Amino acid sequence: MNTRTELRRDVAVVGCGIAGLSAAVSALEGGASVVCLERSGIDDFGGNTRWTDAYFRMKDEHTVSDDFEEALISNAGHNLDPNIIRHVADPYESWPGYVKAFGMTDPELVSTLSAQAGPTVQWLKRFGIRFDALPTYFMTAAAPRLMPVGGGLALIEALRAQALSAGGEILYETAARKLDRNEDDDSGGWILQAIGPQGRAVKILARSVILASGGFQGNPEMLGQYIGPTARYLRPVARGGWYNKGEGIRMALAAGAAPAGDFTSYHAEPVDPRALRPEGLVMNFPYGILVNRVGHRFIDEAPGPVDLHYDPIARSIKDQPDGLVHVIFDASIDDVPNWKRSIRTEQAPLQADTLDALARLCDINPESLRRTIDEYNRCCTTGGPFSPLTVDGLSTQGLAPPKSNWARPIERAPFFAYPIISTVCFTYGGIKTDSQARVVDTDGRPIPGLYAAGEMTGLYHQVYTGATSVMRGAVFGRLAGQHAAAA
Repeated sequence: MNTRTELRRDVAVVGCGIAGLSAAVSALEGGASVVCLERSGIDDFGGNTRWTDAYFRMKDEHTVSDDFEEALISNAGHNLDPNIIRHVADPYESWPGYVKAFGMTDPELVSTLSAQAGPTVQWLKRFGIRFDALPTYFMTAAAPRLMPVGGGLALIEALRAQALSAGGEILYETAARKLDRNEDDDSGGWILQAIGPQGRAVKILARSVILASGGFQGNPEMLGQYIGPTARYLRPVARGGWYNKGEGIRMALAAGAAPAGDFTSYHAEPVDPRALRPEGLVMNFPYGILVNRVGHRFIDEAPGPVDLHYDPIARSIKDQPDGLVHVIFDASIDDVPNWKRSIRTEQAPLQADTLDALARLCDINPESLRRTIDEYNRCCTTGGPFSPLTVDGLSTQGLAPPKSNWARPIERAPFFAYPIISTVCFTYGGIKTDSQARVVDTDGRPIPGLYAAGEMTGLYHQVYTGATSVMRGAVFGRLAGQHAAAA
C-alpha cells in the first residue's frame, strides 16, 4: 500500500487564511500551478480569518486612515538604536544587512501596506466581496474601519472559490512539518514535507514556498517559551487559533530567516471565559471598574477610546492572580446608549442587589471589594458632564491607579459583573520579510523562492495597531503570490 504522496507544483502555500488564499489566487493569476496545505478540515478552514469581523483601517475603499503610518511606526519596538533609525531614513538599497534583518517595524513595510491597501480592496471586490463602514463593537473609536460584508468568512469563502476555479488545489487536514532546499534539482526550489490524513506522508517539490500558517497561539510550548509562566492562563480567542502551532515560523527560522516582531507579546482581547461562541468579547469595562481575584483594581480602565486601549488592558489581565478579573458595573450602565453592542458573550452577567452578594458570586472577598469600590466612589468627581460616546475627561481624583474617563460612582442597584480573561488573537513574534513578501535571512538577504505573509511575519511591538492584521494578510499575501509566480 502506498503511504506517500509526492507532488510537483510551481508554488506551495502553507495555510488557508486570508494571507494564504490571497497568495494562492494571486499566484494562479500569474500562471503558476499552486497547491495549498490546510491543517484543519474543510469545516474549519481559514485560520483566524474565518472567525473575525476582518476590519480594515481605512476611511474608504481606496484610502487608509489618516494616522495609519504614524500609528504603526510609533510601535516599531523598544529602545531602538539611533544608528538603525538613521539608516532606515535612507533608501532601502543602501541599508546595511543587519538593518535589513533587524526585527523592527521598518518603514518599507509600512509604506507598502499603506500604498497597497486600496488596490488590494479593489482586487478583492473582483471576487464578489463587498465592503462597507458597518457598526463595530467599539463604543468609542479613534480610527475608521471598513469591513467586508460577511466578515472574514466572506473573504475566505470567496477566495477559496476563486482559487479552486482557477485550478488550485487544497489539501485539508495536512500540516507542514519540514522545509529543505532542493539540492538535487539544478533549477532550485524547495522540498516541503507534510503529514496528511491518517498520518499519510506528503512531499511537495515546489519552485517557491509561501508560508502563511499564522502565529503560535495554539502551541502551549511556544507560548511558555516566549511569553513565560503567565502563558498558562492564555488561550486563543477563537477556534481557528488552535490550528496555529508555529511550525511555519520554526521552519523559516531553520532555513535561515531573520526573526522579527515581539516574541514576548501578543494581540490580546478581553473575553468571557464561559463563552461558547468565538470571540466572546466583554468591552464595556470603560464604564465600570476592573478588579482581580482579591478585589483590587490594577489598571486605568478608560485612558481613552476603547479601540486604542483594549489590547494592553486585556494583556495586563494575564498578570493578575489566576489570569482572571471581573468588570463591575451598576444600573447606570443603561445611560450608555446601546451598550450591549460591546458585549459578545452569550452568557448573562452575574447580577445581585448588593455588592456583597455580587462579590460572593464572583468568588471575591466581600469586604475587599467593598473597600475598593468605596475608595473608588470617593474619588469620582461630580463636576463634569458624563458623555458616554466621546472621551469626556470625567476622571477620578487622588486614586491610584486613576480612571481617566467615564468615572462615575458604582452605587445604583442592581449590580453586575462579567468575568474576563486575556485571550490571544495572534502572537507578535515571527519572521522578517521585505516589501515584496520575500523572507529575509539574518544577513538581510532575500532567501530565494521563500515568501511569507500574515500573522507569521513579525510586524507588531508594544501595542497592536487596530484593524491592520487581516489587511496586511491580504496585501502581503497578494504580493507574495505575484512575486512567487513571476519567479
